[in-house]
Amino acid sequence: MTALSPAIEQFEINYAAARKSALRTSRLSIILFAACFLAASWIGGFFDMTDVTLPDGTRVSMWKIWAGLPRLGEYLYKTLPVLHWETLGTDIANWFWRWKVWLELLIETILIAYMATFLGVIGAFLLSFPASRNLTPNDFVLNATRRYLEIVRTVPELVWALIFVFCFGVGPLAGVLAIGLHATGALGKLYSEANENADMRQVEGIKASGGSWFDQVRYGIVPQVVPNIISYTLLRFEINVRASSIIGFVGAGGLGQEIRVAMSLQEYTDLSALFLIIFVTVILIDTISEKVRHRIIGLTGQGV
Repeated sequence: MTALSPAIEQFEINYAAARKSALRTSRLSIILFAACFLAASWIGGFFDMTDVTLPDGTRVSMWKIWAGLPRLGEYLYKTLPVLHWETLGTDIANWFWRWKVWLELLIETILIAYMATFLGVIGAFLLSFPASRNLTPNDFVLNATRRYLEIVRTVPELVWALIFVFCFGVGPLAGVLAIGLHATGALGKLYSEANENADMRQVEGIKASGGSWFDQVRYGIVPQVVPNIISYTLLRFEINVRASSIIGFVGAGGLGQEIRVAMSLQEYTDLSALFLIIFVTVILIDTISEKVRHRIIGLTGQGV
């Protein structure tokens, strides 16, 4: 039997030690996950099989989930319209009896998402460069910009909408500002990460030739990150369409106000019609955005 060389023996020893360390880490992670899950379940009362309301408020439990499932099915059943094959056209017309109003509000919803995305892209694009560690030598500017982006994306769109409704009154303006501000924080993080992953050799070449900071960003970073920016922007537009259909609950325009009215008046079939309209709209926007993103990625991969 041929003896192994010292290098191969050392490699096998290191490999065995690495496998043992990885196995130990995996077991420890599983134990920590199980402990956190059990602790959260116990604190939340998830395994509490008694329907008891505690002094600190209602707790989640398997019993309450099981007991509430029939009510969920009953609620969903009420939203289904009565359709007959003989009178299908009339039944659908009765189901979408406010289609003109809903179409106008749907257009308003899409326009809110569009304007909010437009404002978010501008703010995020401008703030992404001082928020990038490889482009900002000043730590104060870096930290201040990052904290601002964190704050505006941490506050939910509904909370921003409530604030802007109080300031500017009900209407689409509050929705545009709320979603746009939140989009600025979310896109700013994504754009800055794209900047940090860019190849810095081009930036160093521009800097060595005497280019200013703006020249380094304009000619060294922006051409590299434009495909990512477009992809992130299209994805954010999809998210903003969904958000703009919800913030109408607080008077910020869009289809959300119709959903609130239908829920308050218990017009269940109107709810299903509105949900179907939003569902189809989101599917269409997702499909178009996906094709555009794939087209951009394909052109970029071909060097265009």
